[in-house]
Amino acid sequence: MKEPVHISGLASARPDLPDLLDRVAQGDQQAFSSLYDVVAGPVLGVVRAVVRDPAQSEEVAQEVMVVVWQTAARYRRELGGVMNWVLTLAHRRAVDRVRSAQAATARDHKAALLEQTPAFDEVAEEVDRRLEQEQVRRCLRTLSELQRQSVTLAYYRGLTYREVAELLTVPLGTVKTRMRDGLIRMRDCLGVTA
Repeated sequence: MKEPVHISGLASARPDLPDLLDRVAQGDQQAFSSLYDVVAGPVLGVVRAVVRDPAQSEEVAQEVMVVVWQTAARYRRELGGVMNWVLTLAHRRAVDRVRSAQAATARDHKAALLEQTPAFDEVAEEVDRRLEQEQVRRCLRTLSELQRQSVTLAYYRGLTYREVAELLTVPLGTVKTRMRDGLIRMRDCLGVTA
């Protein structure tokens, strides 16, 4: 088996990661600094591959390193290497960030759609208005021609009794009678109680 060749001529002494992590679990800041130097680059690489945004990637990588500091005691040697454990934490945190961003975008999109949709009350009022208009038209069709003319001229064109009488060339009393009879029939047809 061949010996590895090192450019500097000296083999760099790679720290024992499980030992460093054990010391980090006991609160050793110097051990954490050494661990950080070894794993920070790969952590940022994994996070950047998932998150893609450089600023977000740096933030997530920092969060991962805080988690490593806080949860170092949870590491179990028998389950895998330190680097794999740290990179798994990094990948999970990065995926969580992407999902959180997607959920926020979906919420914003849904909120924008709700703002564009008319309120339920507006729709209900419009439906009620149209139904009432149709019911009034149907009831107007039940009136005699003379009653319909008198009511339509008075209520839709805003004419007075006298103006309706002059326009239809009938006596004022006749117009009043037609209007009264027509309005009574309309009231009954619409189901309005006095």
